[in-house]
Amino acid sequence: MGNNVYIYILIMALVTFLIRALPLTLIRKEIKSPFVRSFLYYVPYVTLSAMTVPAIFYATRSIYSAAAGFIVALILAFMRRGLLTVAAGACIAVFIAESFLV
Repeated sequence: MGNNVYIYILIMALVTFLIRALPLTLIRKEIKSPFVRSFLYYVPYVTLSAMTVPAIFYATRSIYSAAAGFIVALILAFMRRGLLTVAAGACIAVFIAESFLV
């Protein structure tokens, strides 16, 4: 298995390169379909959410304190607060929740 690690890395690099290079080489003209444009517009947001949200609930000692921070962050974000305010509010909520729960 030790010798196969380099093969795995090479295959992973090739697949990653192809995923990025094929759309650039195959799609030369402007995309006019509203559905495809909308889909491509939201892909970065969905990917970021899919990576971030599960990590939020395992970042603290208790899932309840993580949920408290997540809820506070959602409320502040919906109130259109800045990123620093949202992050600080979530951190404070987690700190308070862990102080009382644990």
